[in-house]
Amino acid sequence: MPAGIRDPGSGIRVVDAGDSGLLLELEATIDPAVNAHAIAIASAVAAEHRAGVRDVIPAFRSVAVHFDPLVADVDALREALRRAADTAPAARDGALVEVPVAYGGEDGPDLDEVAAFAKLPPAAVVERHCGTEYRVFMLGFLPGFAYLGTVDTAIAAPRKATPRTRIPAGSVGIAGRQTGIYPRQSPGGWQLIGRTAVTVFDPLREPASLFAPGDRVKFVAAAGIRDQGSGIKNIGAADAGSSGAFDPRSLIPDPYRHVTVLEPGLFTTIQDSGRWGHQDRGVPVAGPMDRRSHRLANALVGNPPGAATLEATLLGPELRFEHPVRVAIAGADLGASIDGTAIGADSMRACGAGSVLRFGERRRGTRAYIAFDGGIDVPLLLGSRATHVASELGGIDGRALKAGARLQLCESNAGGRSATVRRGSFESATGGARLRIMRGPQDEYFDEAAFDILQRTRFVISPQSDRMGYRLVGSERTRPAVVGRPGPSGPGAMISDATFMGGLQIPPSGEPILLMADRQTTGGYPQIATVITADLPLAGQLAPGEWIEFVLCTRSEAIAALKEQEEALRGI
Repeated sequence: MPAGIRDPGSGIRVVDAGDSGLLLELEATIDPAVNAHAIAIASAVAAEHRAGVRDVIPAFRSVAVHFDPLVADVDALREALRRAADTAPAARDGALVEVPVAYGGEDGPDLDEVAAFAKLPPAAVVERHCGTEYRVFMLGFLPGFAYLGTVDTAIAAPRKATPRTRIPAGSVGIAGRQTGIYPRQSPGGWQLIGRTAVTVFDPLREPASLFAPGDRVKFVAAAGIRDQGSGIKNIGAADAGSSGAFDPRSLIPDPYRHVTVLEPGLFTTIQDSGRWGHQDRGVPVAGPMDRRSHRLANALVGNPPGAATLEATLLGPELRFEHPVRVAIAGADLGASIDGTAIGADSMRACGAGSVLRFGERRRGTRAYIAFDGGIDVPLLLGSRATHVASELGGIDGRALKAGARLQLCESNAGGRSATVRRGSFESATGGARLRIMRGPQDEYFDEAAFDILQRTRFVISPQSDRMGYRLVGSERTRPAVVGRPGPSGPGAMISDATFMGGLQIPPSGEPILLMADRQTTGGYPQIATVITADLPLAGQLAPGEWIEFVLCTRSEAIAALKEQEEALRGI
C-alpha cells in the first residue's frame, strides 16, 4: 500500500513527514484505548533498534519516527510501523504517580475563576480535580510537560483569552478537558488552580521526566508550598570558582585550554548535532540551524562531525584565545578577522595564545559556525552539549553566551586531519531562498488550491522569528487555508501531534510557520508540507526580512539532493 494512503480496514495511515520522518496515524480521537495502541506501536518499533532511527514518539493517536534518511530503510520502517500496529501487544497501564498540590490562593490564582465557570464552590472544584485518575497521553510543549486527561466536564474551563507571560514552575492548570503541570517557569494560557513542589523534570535525574506516556496521575490536596525559583541550573565552565571564596585549586595550573568571551555578539550559542532520543519526554532536539556549515567548520579543524561549536547570529562575538588553537569559521560571512587580519568564511587559521577573533560587517548569510580543534567542552546533558534557550538546557546555563564567560576546550586533536575547502563550494543564499518541500504529514487538511498558493507565493520572514521557527508573511490573497475537514473542535481543528524539523505549520491566521531547530516536539497546527533535509541549511542562513519560495518535490529527488550534499562534505 503506498505511503500516505489510509487502510480502510484498520483506519491506519502511514505518511511521509519530509524525507527524514514518518507518521503513523490511528483514529482521530482522544481516547485511552487508541492512545494505548499508539504507545504499544512506538514501544515495539523502538525495541527493534533499527539503523538510522533517531527518535520514536507516541502522541495522542499517532506515532512519529525521526530517522537519518541516508542510513534508515524507509520502506522497511513503514512496514515495521504497520506490522507493529497489527501485532504489538496492548500496552499495560504505566506507573501511578501521586502529586501533592496546594490549591487556590497565590498557588492557584484561577481557582475562583474555574469555580465560577463550573458554578461550584472552589472546594468542590478541588474535590473533582482530585477525584479523577488521569492518563498521561503524551509529553510536549516543554521538557517533561505531560498532557493529562480527562478532566471532569463540569470543571473543564477553557484556556485564558490572554496567556500569562510568566507562570511559576510546578503550577497545575486546566485547559478544557486537559490538565497538566508546568515543569519550569514559562509563558502559558492554562487556568492555574494550584501548585506542586514535585520536580517534574530534572535533566540530571534518571529518568529526567517524572512522567512517561501511559502513566497514571492522581492529584492530592496538600498544604501550601515554598517558592521553587526558576528551575534547575546547568553548571557550565563559566561557573567554576564564581562564589568568591578561596579555592586551593586556583594555585594549580589549569591543564585545559580556554577561550574568553570578550563580547558575546547578538546571539551566540553552543551547539552540537542535537539532543536526539528524548522527544518522547518533550525534550527538543536543538542543534545547529545550518547543519552543513556546522559539519564543515568541524571538518576544517579535524573534529568529528558532531563536536560542539559556536553558532553566531548576524553579529558575531569577540573571543580571546588563551592557548594555542586552530579555529575555523564556516557558513555566513560576518566579516571575521584575527588580530586585524581578515579570515574568510569556510576557512581555518592556527592561532597563538592571546590572539583575538572579531567580527565586523555582515556580508552574506545569517549564522556563522566557529569550531576549535578538539571542540568545546561543556557538560553533556541528556547526551548533548547543544543549547536550548527556551528550556534552559545545555551549553552554559542553557543560555546564549555572556561577556566574561570562559569556554573550556576539549583536548587538542593536534594529529587530526584538517580539511580544506574550495571557496564557493558551499555558498549560502543571498536575500532569500527557494526551498523544496514534500507534502505532509497533515496534507489531508488542505485542498489542492492551498498547494498552488504555497508554490506561487513569495513569503517574507517576519521579525517574530527565531530558532524555534520562522513566521512567514504573504498577502491576504495568498494564505493557504485549512479546509473544512471535521475535527475534534470544529472545522479544520486537529489533535495535537508530533512536529518535524522543516515542518510548515498553517495556523488559523493562514500565515505559515516554518519549524526550525529549537521547535517544540509537539504542536496543534497541521503541517501542510516539510522542507527537505538538503535545503534546511539554506533556510538556516536566512534572516527576518528575507524571502522564501516553496516548490514541491518527490522523496527520490530529496534523497538525491541529500546524497549530493553528503558527497561534497565527504570530499573536502
